[in-house]
Amino acid sequence: MIHRFEIALADVDRSIYESLDLRVHRHPSEDVPYLLTRVLAYALEFRPGIAFSKGLSDGDEPAIWVKDPQDRPIEWIEVGSPTADRLHRAAKACSRVVVYAHRRPDDLIRRCAKERIHRADEIEVVRVPAELLDTLGERLDRNNRWDLTVNEGTVTIVIAGTALEGTFARGPLAQPDAS
Repeated sequence: MIHRFEIALADVDRSIYESLDLRVHRHPSEDVPYLLTRVLAYALEFRPGIAFSKGLSDGDEPAIWVKDPQDRPIEWIEVGSPTADRLHRAAKACSRVVVYAHRRPDDLIRRCAKERIHRADEIEVVRVPAELLDTLGERLDRNNRWDLTVNEGTVTIVIAGTALEGTFARGPLAQPDAS
């Protein structure tokens, strides 16, 4: 199924103001929270070169990435709870790695703390508010129109006059070594 998202993006924190018109294919194995997290991650990470990858259809690609003009990936944006090995490879391949964790981010951090991951302290974990995903899921349609504003870390999404709000807490996957 394909969902359309028309998003008026006003990211005050990063001075980005764009009109996004996304047609997002929902993989048969993809649940609604994952789909919505992908769309939110795309909007919140928006910059030149950003694109959805083949995602669930290709296990070697992230959900989203940013490529340079030579089509080389420079940013790797995961959704969910990737394996430590996958994050290790991503950190070696790209200058920036971000994980949008919409389910049990603490479990991801604990699991990865036991593994060796290249530049783990530079990998950013974004905690996606479950309540926001639940409310967005109730309003999901084939055609969606959002006004999405980011201001001082708070994300506000207005859908048909109703404002929804959430804070996307960000932090490192691992603490830097004190040695």
